Amino acid sequence: MCSKLKCAIIDDEPLASDLLESYVRKTAFMSLTGKYSSAVSALEGLKSNPADLVFLDIQMPEVSGMDLAKIIGGQTMIIFTTAFEQFAVSGYKVNAVDYLLKPISYAEFLQASEKAQDRLSERSGEKPESVFVKSDYKLIQVRFNEILYIEGLRDYLKIHTTRDSAPILTLMSMKSMSASLPEDRFVRVHKSYIVNMDKIEAVDRGRIVIGNTSIPIGDNYKAGFQSAIGVEIK
Repeated sequence: MCSKLKCAIIDDEPLASDLLESYVRKTAFMSLTGKYSSAVSALEGLKSNPADLVFLDIQMPEVSGMDLAKIIGGQTMIIFTTAFEQFAVSGYKVNAVDYLLKPISYAEFLQASEKAQDRLSERSGEKPESVFVKSDYKLIQVRFNEILYIEGLRDYLKIHTTRDSAPILTLMSMKSMSASLPEDRFVRVHKSYIVNMDKIEAVDRGRIVIGNTSIPIGDNYKAGFQSAIGVEIK
């Protein structure tokens, strides 16, 4: 399991701060170490309760979020939050993980937080074990070891898992999904299929067998699949 992402919220707007807190508390891989209404109180609080990640409002009294980010520095990751789009470029100048424009949706929050979690995993040598996908207006956590194969249908994907008999339907491209999966465990074998190599039962006459499903191997993907499994396919 990957370590929990310890995070703090620094925002002088109570409504915005409370919204972010609600997002953190319903996200399984995150824990809240502190919530601060000013940069000054945050500097004191972070000394005794350090955080891996800070959600930082840019416009605050006394010390701006941009200046505070430079003071915090080090290993603390920053996700800027602001109502003003023109601050985005400046945000990236201090190597922020991401930049969120208020009002922030949970989907946007989660996407930015996953970037930070990936960075934390890389630092500790851990690898993420799941991906979040949007389906039927909710976000579903899909563990890699539960995925059998992924089927592309135009703009949608069907994620076939060991968890449910019905696949998870999500609006996502094959390219985006491929980028979210560990390369050593998943391989694209056709323009419309990605398979979990651990779930392959057999390769029969140029087709991959997973359970009762027979998946074709596309000509353009044959070499990559052979390299992945280390065996030549006749």
